[in-house]
Order: sequence, then structure tokens, then C-alpha cells
Amino acid sequence: MSGIALRTAEPSDRDALVRLIRTLNVYEAAITGDRLVTQAAAETYYAALIERVAKQEGRVLVAESDRRAIGMLGLIVQEDQVFVREDVRRHGYVCDLVVDEEWRGKGIGRLLLAEAERCTREKGLKRLVIGVMAGNDGAERLYAELGFSVYAKAMMKALP
Repeated sequence: MSGIALRTAEPSDRDALVRLIRTLNVYEAAITGDRLVTQAAAETYYAALIERVAKQEGRVLVAESDRRAIGMLGLIVQEDQVFVREDVRRHGYVCDLVVDEEWRGKGIGRLLLAEAERCTREKGLKRLVIGVMAGNDGAERLYAELGFSVYAKAMMKALP
């Protein structure tokens, strides 16, 4: 895609990434009803994401156009339980993926996921896992088009 650059996030990207995180929170709040959509919540999550990435061999990828962040992807290394075969126990995990509203449907998510795959392979890992919120049909379609398949499902019951 012409004019789009991918790179690892830098501390100077903080405000742009907080903006994208808040965009994701607002989007998911419309699906789940349980997301905090305040600026403070986005800032707190950004700090937690940066800490998580540092602890779990990860990175935050940024897609930019004209030096403006238009998408981001959080990538970490996770390790499954001991009952999972050792050769696939450690895997890449996409913990966040968000594309600016005006750029959705233009291939930015695909570019970020392709880079996540490359980074995961570079670490010698054989699996890349991503979660999708039930009801986020567009994301689920994209992930399926890119070769992801359902591996596990989490179910939730609200308790009175």
C-alpha cells in the first residue's frame, strides 16, 4: 500500500496511541457495553500495554500515513499450559489491533497483521493467535480471510 509506513512505536507516539486505544474502546463499548471510554481509561491501558510488551518479548507496531499514526497492533509472546505440545507452546499473540475510523477497510489491518506474522516467525514461533470480540463481525471476517481459524472460545455469564 503506497504511502503507508510500518514501524515499532516510540515513546513520542504516546498521545497518538492513546487516541487509537480510546477509539477501540468506544467501538467495542458499542458491542459489549462494558468498556470504559474515557481518556483516563485509554491512558491507563496504554501504560499497561507498554509494560506488558516489555515483559513479554513484544512490541507495539504503528501504521502511519504522512507521519500520522493511523493504526496500531500490540504483539507479545505468550506461553500455553504444559499440556500443549512444547513445539507450539510459545506463540505470538496479538493483544490489540485498531485502525483509525477513516482508514478502516483500506488494508491497514492486513498490513499490521502481516508484520505481526513476520515478527512471530522471526522469533522462531509457529503460531500467531488473535482474539476477536463476539459481535465484531468485520474483524472476524478479516482474520478468517487471513487464515486464522477458531481455536478456542471464551464464554461469559453476567451474574446478578
